[in-house]
Amino acid sequence: MAPIFGDPPSDGTWITPIDRGGITVPDVPIVGFIEGDGVGPDIWRAAKPVFDAAVETASRGRRRIAWWEIAAGEKAFAAGGNYLPEETFEDIKKARVVIKGPLTTPVGGGFRSLNVTLRQKLDLYCCIRPVKHVPGAPAPVTRPQDVDMVIFRENTEDVYAGVEWKSGSPEAAMLIDFLRERMGVSIDSLSGVGVKPISPAATKRLVRRAIQFALEQGRRRVTLIHKGNIMKFTEGAFRDWGYEVARDEFAEHVIFEGDLAADSSGEIPPGKILMNDRIADAMFQQALLRPREYEVLAMPNLNGDYLSDALAAQVGGLGMAPGANIGDSCAIFEATHGSAPRYAGLDKVNPGSLILSGALMLEHMGWKHEAQLITAALSRAIQAKTVTYDLARLLPGAREVSCSAFGRAIVEQMKALQTDAR
Repeated sequence: MAPIFGDPPSDGTWITPIDRGGITVPDVPIVGFIEGDGVGPDIWRAAKPVFDAAVETASRGRRRIAWWEIAAGEKAFAAGGNYLPEETFEDIKKARVVIKGPLTTPVGGGFRSLNVTLRQKLDLYCCIRPVKHVPGAPAPVTRPQDVDMVIFRENTEDVYAGVEWKSGSPEAAMLIDFLRERMGVSIDSLSGVGVKPISPAATKRLVRRAIQFALEQGRRRVTLIHKGNIMKFTEGAFRDWGYEVARDEFAEHVIFEGDLAADSSGEIPPGKILMNDRIADAMFQQALLRPREYEVLAMPNLNGDYLSDALAAQVGGLGMAPGANIGDSCAIFEATHGSAPRYAGLDKVNPGSLILSGALMLEHMGWKHEAQLITAALSRAIQAKTVTYDLARLLPGAREVSCSAFGRAIVEQMKALQTDAR
């Protein structure tokens, strides 16, 4: 079946896989994009010129991206009557690397979350959310520069698996009766009920990826975040299985907090990673009071949703928070905020989240210079106080600009950076 939005560009080359989950990226790769709903088209129009300018500038014209639009969300529904057509999943697998704007999901009733469906059907089991202050960005804490953490959120299980039944439904009544009669559990007969699956396989592959990331990036601490003091056989098991991975597969690289406490120096030995864990609610306080003690955080799905947004608030909000959903065969990089339909078409909102997610995407592709150029230019635009409304109201003396104008300001700062480097 032909793609709803057209065939892939003929002037590009497919990204191909290599061993151990890596990819080979040609000089003109085909990269998928999904505009998204609500403000999605606005932020995409602002972000795409930034990506193109960064690639052209950093490679001196040797590289460029052949963009391929992939169908999803309201635009796909208008074109073919389906928010997530089956060919969408096949197209994402072909492209292997995709960037997308926010997709609308109603609260309560309505259709299932499109974001969750993409993650589950494509087995994008690892949600990676780097949280680091961009110099110049306003923040509500006194030392936002102390926050430099990377969250690894399990993406396919926990309550996000969507195994639940409505209050008063026959399915809920059947499960409640079973729990009462066979398991001795007392539940109100009109409760809505859900199941929270957490498995050793899904946990271990997430924690494995977090430890590998720490080793590759020179990070010194990996912390398991859980609520295992209450949910002992799900989140408590997440903790236990995470430690199993560390002991069984990375024994020569890790040291555990108990072992470190027994050492009189209390210092992490050279070449070692400290492996520890924290209760989820305590971690929220730790993130505020002692952020410099945490670097890589691995956690179940719901904890990851909460904590990543809370950490983003410490460095300026979701408008400045990148995110990636990565599996073994493909990856989707996305704006981490919602579709904000009330601002759709107003050319108003901050495109920073999508732009920083694009930098994360370029780094994933091995184009690190291009990624660094975007981050540096974005920071310079903010320090020059040429910003969108959300940042302008927090920066005295700022000049408020539109979404698209902010993108253009970032491109201008790239040019300035290249001039300064000569």
